[in-house]
Amino acid sequence: MLRNINSLIGHAIHATDGELGKVEDFSFDDRTWDIRYMVVGTGSWLSGRKVLIAAAALQAPDRQAKTFPVALTRQQVRNSPDIDTAKTVTRQHELDLHNHYAWPLYWGEGFYAGSMSGGMLFPPAGEEEKKPGAEAPGDSHLQSARAVDGYRLHALDGTIGHVKDFIVDDEAWIIRYLVGDLGAWLPGRKVLISPNWIESVDWETSEVFVDLKREAIRSSPEFDPSRPVRVDYESSLYAHYGRVKPADKAAGAGALPGGGKR
Repeated sequence: MLRNINSLIGHAIHATDGELGKVEDFSFDDRTWDIRYMVVGTGSWLSGRKVLIAAAALQAPDRQAKTFPVALTRQQVRNSPDIDTAKTVTRQHELDLHNHYAWPLYWGEGFYAGSMSGGMLFPPAGEEEKKPGAEAPGDSHLQSARAVDGYRLHALDGTIGHVKDFIVDDEAWIIRYLVGDLGAWLPGRKVLISPNWIESVDWETSEVFVDLKREAIRSSPEFDPSRPVRVDYESSLYAHYGRVKPADKAAGAGALPGGGKR
């Protein structure tokens, strides 16, 4: 099901043996747009500590009850590596986390380099060290979904508005669309933009550049955040831009040149 990320913020996280805390954010891969982790605020239970839970452990959220079950125990979370989520999460931090929970790795080359939802396998022992071009232990491509809220949105012929939210597939755990708010140009109007239509992102200057004209975006099918994204809406959106909708996994995998920086 396609959901907007903002609607999931604040959901209560339920482990198999009790509550863990609440959803505070999501971290995504800036090369593939896969959701890699949920950021959970544990509140008084763990003295306000924030923890990362990989997409591999996430189960379907309950929209009505505003709860989010995860395939973990409270003790597992209590004993997990203490990572400062306010700072850069390094590849070594991730490795410690994945080793603790026995989660599959998603980085490297080959089949296991795909999305969490793609049936990844553990790489053979020592495989990452042997592969040419493998990422260094410090490399990480994680971005905060909430931090991207407000990024300036640029069309080919000028500024068009700003990023307001993301639409995420809660089965594949991949970002399918950015929600664009056309702001002062067309107050109140919101549109969806696929990561495949993004030319580049400058994470330092907080700007997103898309390979679409302003008029095409202005006249695209309007997005209503109060309604679910239906298949017929997606079809009309792609038809409007004259684009072919990719297969499900590839739909959000608009890898950006140079890791997504303009």
